[in-house]
Amino acid sequence: MDVQVHVMRARSAAFILLAVLAGTAHAGVAVDWAKGVVTAEGIGVADRHAPNPTVARGTSRRGAEDAARAQIAAKLGELPVASGGTVAVKAKDPAVKARLEHAVAAAIAIAAQPETDGAWKVTMAVPIEAVREALDGPRVLPAAGDAGPAVVVVEGVTAKPAVGWTIGGKHVAALWVTDVPAWAKDAPRIKSDGTAGTESTLFVIVMHP
Repeated sequence: MDVQVHVMRARSAAFILLAVLAGTAHAGVAVDWAKGVVTAEGIGVADRHAPNPTVARGTSRRGAEDAARAQIAAKLGELPVASGGTVAVKAKDPAVKARLEHAVAAAIAIAAQPETDGAWKVTMAVPIEAVREALDGPRVLPAAGDAGPAVVVVEGVTAKPAVGWTIGGKHVAALWVTDVPAWAKDAPRIKSDGTAGTESTLFVIVMHP
């Protein structure tokens, strides 16, 4: 098996997913750096030729999800990249473009509401970490597996949220917050020039006003 694996860090993903489930806006398209997701709401119109609403929901659900994915795909291109430019600029690379398309195709349904007429309203989400991985490409998994603290809090950061922020010269999974969330209160803390953590660590970046 190829040692280069394209995989989201399991522990980082777990914390990001918990943040998503803690509550995300369900209207329009939005970027939430604190939860680490880009979300969009899609509406799937019911097929008026379907014999009943139950049958109509089969196609309308797919339509709602596709509509949300399309909005997310457009929004991802606007995200700033820490090294400069935007995701859209980086996506001119065919390999990056393909990985971004895969990330959008794998969007998570975090809310779904069926309507009485057979329509659906669905909210989809793509983790910003998936976008970073799409830009960076696969990494080499250490022979001994991932190590290091699951979460590290970075304090006193004056930079603005961006994809591909670095710690110790490595691009890392990150959430950008103004207050440390309760689930990270006991995590190790470093300053912006610190080096604690590894590529498997989720960095909770506390922005300084």
